[in-house]
Amino acid sequence: MLRAIEPRTLEALRGIVGPSGWVRGAEDAAPYLRDFRGLYRGASPLVLLPAMVEEVARILAICHQERIGVVPQGGNTGYCGAATPDESGQQIVLAMRRMHRVREVDAADLTMIVEAGCTLAEAQAAALASDRLFPLSLGSEGSAQIGGNLSTNAGGTAVLRYGMMRDLTLGLEVVLADGRVLSALRKLRKDNTGYDLKSLFIGAEGTLGVITAAALKLFPRPRDPATALVGVETPAAALELLQRLRNAFGEEISSFELMPRRAVELTVRHVEGVADPLGEPAPWFVLVEIGAAGEGANAASRLVDALAAASAPAGPVTGALLASSAAQAAAFWKLRESVPEAQRRQGASLKHDLSVPVSEVPRLIELGSALIERLAPEGETIAYGHVGDGNLHFNASLRSGADPAAFLARQESLQTAMFDLVGRLGGSFSAEHGIGRLKVGELERRTDPVELDLMRAVKAAFDPHGIMNPGKVLR
Repeated sequence: MLRAIEPRTLEALRGIVGPSGWVRGAEDAAPYLRDFRGLYRGASPLVLLPAMVEEVARILAICHQERIGVVPQGGNTGYCGAATPDESGQQIVLAMRRMHRVREVDAADLTMIVEAGCTLAEAQAAALASDRLFPLSLGSEGSAQIGGNLSTNAGGTAVLRYGMMRDLTLGLEVVLADGRVLSALRKLRKDNTGYDLKSLFIGAEGTLGVITAAALKLFPRPRDPATALVGVETPAAALELLQRLRNAFGEEISSFELMPRRAVELTVRHVEGVADPLGEPAPWFVLVEIGAAGEGANAASRLVDALAAASAPAGPVTGALLASSAAQAAAFWKLRESVPEAQRRQGASLKHDLSVPVSEVPRLIELGSALIERLAPEGETIAYGHVGDGNLHFNASLRSGADPAAFLARQESLQTAMFDLVGRLGGSFSAEHGIGRLKVGELERRTDPVELDLMRAVKAAFDPHGIMNPGKVLR
């Protein structure tokens, strides 16, 4: 049972981090108390900004002893409310932004060790400075932090080739709920000495401990990348193109992103500096990136040949444009990554982060679109995302002139139907955004009871007093 926080305890916690290690004033604390999407607004008597692992350990030791809830927070860009305290005012926030050092980059070993508060963009830049690639890529990479990426097992646009954050992690440093430090920053590619404990913390959303640093995989920097924007008639045609490109390029395909024409139209309308470079009236667009590693790999010419073959009669491609420069490739990516912003500017939206087997993507789009038309007629389908790995952000955006209140009232019934649908298709109702506070009930309803019992047993073993991120993932 968690307890109310006594003034003497708050004073002791402030003393650990010193005068520059906590946030003063309601105005300065406000950004730490609301989530990125504005779904939750919590309260907290104290926002702490530790600068080193020893401070985190001392903080958690006190909170464990005093039964105080702790909410770890990274860049606060999550979609499910996992980094926001509740409304009780009896949970402290542990924001990691001061722990942002790149401790080591080992170009020969293809590894780096970074602290949890390092932003994804900073980690990418550190790797690039050593002529290496850290491949995780997200639209929020300028503010999203490595600790948050780990805690949500972030995916992003390069999962097709490099995998999710769990696949990119070799070792972790974690402060446990009782203040002990798990120092497991090993950089080994093979290590079968017992249970793989680090994997329990990746994707746990701060409910088992506080990740303070990670040993991450690096890769050779692609020397001959190629990027193209391609028009196709249907999602099934997009998958046919994916199979053709797999045959031609194998593991060199790093990204394969699907966008409906409506998403492109909204983005061009609402986001400054975005254009539709293809100029073709295609119903669907695919953004393809090939990351050929060796000099002289001729990725661009090979991609042109592959797309030309796919444009032949009865082929899946209706039009294509190869990026002729890094700036044009960046413009293609800006179009794709600005879809969430365009939806926000359009108005209310109902969001679903779904995954199915790749072969079931066309069926998901067909049946899911029919659900939106039937259950949320004030909205229109905006289904886009990482079709190469089966993950779509299946959203409904408010139609122009429609009633926002009536539209938002459809959320529960539409969500239930969407999650039922992905269940029938062998998919997941939470592909890469996690559970947080938003989907706790759905996890309880939809998870196999044996699996749920094991999750609760792990939680009890690592956090017997329930102080770590209370109310998130598991009640």
